[in-house]
Amino acid sequence: MRALRILLVVVVVLGGLFVLADRLAVNFAEGEVADKLRANEGLAATPDVSIKGFPFLTQVVGGELDDVEVGIDDYEAVAGAEGQKIRIDDLDANMRGVEFSGDYSSATAASATGTASISYAELLKTAKSEPTEVGPASARVIGLSDGGNGKIKVTVEVSVGGAKLPQPVSVLSTVTAEGDTVRVHADSLPSFGPFQVAEDEVRGITDFGQKIDDLPGGIQLDKVEAAKTGVEIAVKGSDVRLAG
Repeated sequence: MRALRILLVVVVVLGGLFVLADRLAVNFAEGEVADKLRANEGLAATPDVSIKGFPFLTQVVGGELDDVEVGIDDYEAVAGAEGQKIRIDDLDANMRGVEFSGDYSSATAASATGTASISYAELLKTAKSEPTEVGPASARVIGLSDGGNGKIKVTVEVSVGGAKLPQPVSVLSTVTAEGDTVRVHADSLPSFGPFQVAEDEVRGITDFGQKIDDLPGGIQLDKVEAAKTGVEIAVKGSDVRLAG
């Protein structure tokens, strides 16, 4: 009986040491991957990296991590051919099947899914914020906000003969992801009072697109929908590079 108790104590102690060693190893690996990702993407702050699954050490032996979560705050993506930037808030990605080198200098995920958000203030930078001729009037987008039911409310300021109309006009618009571009398309066109304005002229103001390039690791836009404070984006990718 005494020998059995001693054996149980030894097993518990060894198990505890293994868990401790496993957690120390995973913490080290998370730090290494986070540092590499920050350097590769030129991030202002170190991202959050969380390696899931237990035990970690057996995954290391196999050379592949089952599940890695990455979180990046305030990521600046390229927003067009001229190199403009657009800030993406709360970019979170879940990586599956991550193969890595022994020193974590390179790591590539077989697949990735995630979410991100762009505030209406950031998206507004893409709209026609400068007055543009629309028939006998001029117009510009002065606001984007939540229109409810998955729509964006686009508010347009109209001037005739240099004088602004008493009230801005608003339209509800649908937002979609087309390739690497977030597009805003008015469901119906605003009225310009007694003036007859061609549809393509009006849509030249109300409709616009924001191209988003160079997301981390090569992930791509998947879906987008309007939310309270901005647009919520789903992202996905394959052979996504975390480091190296």
